[in-house]
Amino acid sequence: MTLSTQAPVTDEAPAARSRTSGSAAGSDFARLSRRVAEAGLMKRRPGYYTARLTLVSALLAGGWGAFLALGDTWWQLSVAAFLAFMSGQVALVAHDLAHRQVFRRGRPSETWGRLFGNLGIGMSYGWWMNKHTRHHANPNHEDLDPDVAPDILVWSTGQARESSGLARLIGGHQAWLFFPLLTLEGFNLHVASLRALRSRAMKHRGLEAGLLLLHLAAYVSVLFLVLSPGKAVAFLAVHQCLFGVYLGCTFAPNHKGMPTLTGEERPDFLRRQVLTSRNVRGGRLTDVLLGGLNHQIEHHLFPSMPTPHLRRARVIVRAYCAEIGVPYHETGLIQSYREALTHLHRVGAPIRRQRRAA
Repeated sequence: MTLSTQAPVTDEAPAARSRTSGSAAGSDFARLSRRVAEAGLMKRRPGYYTARLTLVSALLAGGWGAFLALGDTWWQLSVAAFLAFMSGQVALVAHDLAHRQVFRRGRPSETWGRLFGNLGIGMSYGWWMNKHTRHHANPNHEDLDPDVAPDILVWSTGQARESSGLARLIGGHQAWLFFPLLTLEGFNLHVASLRALRSRAMKHRGLEAGLLLLHLAAYVSVLFLVLSPGKAVAFLAVHQCLFGVYLGCTFAPNHKGMPTLTGEERPDFLRRQVLTSRNVRGGRLTDVLLGGLNHQIEHHLFPSMPTPHLRRARVIVRAYCAEIGVPYHETGLIQSYREALTHLHRVGAPIRRQRRAA
């Protein structure tokens, strides 16, 4: 495991700490789970989710209603910005549905997940579910977590040394390019969703494809029917670029710059989730903007816990981690980005050194 945010700590320290942490490691999570359950924090919140899903749906529909009412004008770019924010909120709702925070049973979770994901914003629920499930099982594991695979960015010095192609081209300066690259994340989600349809392993592939294509056809049609070609392209660019930035800024603080695992390193469940996650302090507005994912440690420990309970769970989890000696990392929002960018710059050092030596 490599510690990526605290420069004075060696790369070996977290792994050593995890290996020696647990005389009672196997029962640590069970005891925490009992405390959380006794506090009633795993109970469903149907009223909250009814209000949230209704509000998000109404605001998304209202945004498109404003689009149709305004017509062919450059003021539509402000609507594009609003819809970018709402697309992010829809993605966060789909996230909660995928984790069965809303419904206990799988079928309604999948049905509503596809409606919000595939039809609402053009993101494949099945593709994202598969990817996100692997992430939750092995967060920040370089071999098993798809979120830290060396695709365009590298997440460890080892990945940097072995990088090639685009990752090697970008890696030396990836900290400076991180936020500009997020403008492409919205497009990437759509492309990855369509590519995933080629896999026969995807459940309900025909339904996934039909909803995605219906979203794409309706989206492109309404843009070019209401707007002139230039304005339509500008609207699409603003909408998708800001959507990517918002979504990236929502997920980036969660794990980027936290310890990473490699090879056979497998701490127990509680330590695997806590040591690789970062919480972001803030009030109710932060909860809304980040969809509750600012309580990332609690979310990873209890993925099906309803979002409004995460803030209360934080008090229990933080005290319990202090009790058993497990580091619990929490910081402000700006500091979380600073830590992530510092980490990206540090792990890109091998590429910069090799370029200077060439």
